[in-house]
Parts: sequence; structure tokens; C-alpha cells
Amino acid sequence: MTRTPPTAVMAMPPYTVMCYRPGCPSPAAYKIAARWTDGLTHELKTYSLCCEGCLPTLYRGALAKRAACRLAPGEKLEEPGVYDLTRGNRDKQLKRRPELEKAARTDPG
Repeated sequence: MTRTPPTAVMAMPPYTVMCYRPGCPSPAAYKIAARWTDGLTHELKTYSLCCEGCLPTLYRGALAKRAACRLAPGEKLEEPGVYDLTRGNRDKQLKRRPELEKAARTDPG
């Protein structure tokens, strides 16, 4: 019996992550997420993955969801931010794009 060494396990093939907005056929370029903690664990809570064209609408939707969020004692949830969605990068490695957040807030679309 031949065993495959753990380092030789096949990874998932690359695939295109699509924009979350219903009906949008574009690949996602950004992650809309907020930093969350319960005091022990820290992570980015994802609201949406989106393309450039859908960013303003989905960002404003994330702000509304955050405003309606109820937190348990000890939990903290920051305001959603826009991050470059970079293949192979962990959440801590994603670049935040505050200029896109500002533009999305004022975009009339």
C-alpha cells in the first residue's frame, strides 16, 4: 500500500470568486468586512465579496447590517472596511482601502 506524504496532498484547484450581488457576472475584487473580537478571538467578519461596480451598494448595505447588529457582552465589532481581495492572502495580510470606503459612502449609485 502506497501512502501519499502529507506535503504531497493535492490542493483545491484555483477558481474565480464571483461578486455576491445577485445577477452580477463579475469576479470579486474586494472584501467588505469588519474586525470582530470577543476578547479572546479576533477575526474579520465578511459582509460581502464584490466587484468594483457593485462596491458602493454592497458597502452601504454592510454599514446598515452593522448598525443593526446586536453584540453580546464583551464583543466588539468595528465598522466595515473595504479590503483588496488577494488570492492566497490571509485576512491579516489584506490591504485596507479607506479611500474606497469614503468614495462608496458618497456614491449616489
